[in-house]
Amino acid sequence: MRFVDEFRDPAAARRLVRTIDSLVDEDRRYQFMEVCGGHTHTIYRHGIEQLLPDQIELVHGPGCPVCVIPMGRVDDAIHVAEHEGLIFTSFGDMMRVPGSEGDNLLAAKARGADVRMVYSPLDALQVALDEPDREVVFFAVGFETTAPSTAVTLLKAQALGVRNFSVFCNHVTIVPPLRAILESPDLRLDGFIGPGHVSTVIGNRPYRFVPRDYGKPLVTAGFEPLDVLQSIEMLLRQLREGRCEVENQYTRIVRDEGNPQALAILARVFSLRPHFEWRGMGFISQSALQIGEDFATFDAERRYEVPGVRVADPKSCQCGEVLKGVIKPWECKVFGTACTPETPIGTCMVSSEGACAAYYNFGRLRHAAVPDDVTALPVA
Repeated sequence: MRFVDEFRDPAAARRLVRTIDSLVDEDRRYQFMEVCGGHTHTIYRHGIEQLLPDQIELVHGPGCPVCVIPMGRVDDAIHVAEHEGLIFTSFGDMMRVPGSEGDNLLAAKARGADVRMVYSPLDALQVALDEPDREVVFFAVGFETTAPSTAVTLLKAQALGVRNFSVFCNHVTIVPPLRAILESPDLRLDGFIGPGHVSTVIGNRPYRFVPRDYGKPLVTAGFEPLDVLQSIEMLLRQLREGRCEVENQYTRIVRDEGNPQALAILARVFSLRPHFEWRGMGFISQSALQIGEDFATFDAERRYEVPGVRVADPKSCQCGEVLKGVIKPWECKVFGTACTPETPIGTCMVSSEGACAAYYNFGRLRHAAVPDDVTALPVA
């Protein structure tokens, strides 16, 4: 297949659904966690849960890079942004993420801070080159998917001798939270739909601990409806055949070894933090990246005084439970009432990959009648 509409073909979807039905044991329930928020949006947007047998439950995981940033780090970003004369650059969704007391970067901008939206760290570096008399900070977030672009930007800044540019680094890694979830007593998972975007960088090898140490299969999946359905079929087939391994559904993009060039750049620019706080999951050892010593002059945390205060989520917000897969978005007490995309209380309602935002925008499909003819499979 070469074109997007081929990955949304209703006839192919019907065949996959029939295969999934044939692999399900009627006396057993299955819980599969889709790690990445991109998969969550595909599932809700295209009504995939409706097509699956009742025995299969999809559980949402911690793979949304915006959602996992704790309130204390947002407060730190706001503190840096409000330094006099400084230009603070950020991706658009991070500008709406609430810190303590509902404050965010957009509110700081309204108070007079020079906060600007950019589409890449290279855009932020260009701002620094265009305005050499002002300090420019880039708010870096994301898993290993986006970390290489930050690393490349720092290499370029170093090569150009830029002195007025720095990065507030909040890049995180995918393996430690997966291990933390597998150690959690709250969940009884049967398998994982592995993150596709992260795997384009790190490959499939880092996930081998999942079947080896915990006896759970994992299938790395793409983001179209047929990708998700096929990954579920592959997980069920492993369970039916008594196998437990890492499989790659996303073969058109992901290689087992990942992207060696990207990994080499990450190793050159970053080092692992001893600890990093995750929203709803607390501190996880060696789960985030920090700017290495060779690039220390570009580290905003060293250049500016950052409070680093830990801030608890509002009692009404249950983003942590959603991120761990303990509850569904609609089970949160404030979902769709006090917490909406326009007035978010938690991060899961902000990001384009957040589970709460996905259900808020597309959750009506969950309760619609499932047609006998699956040609009604929604497409964009």
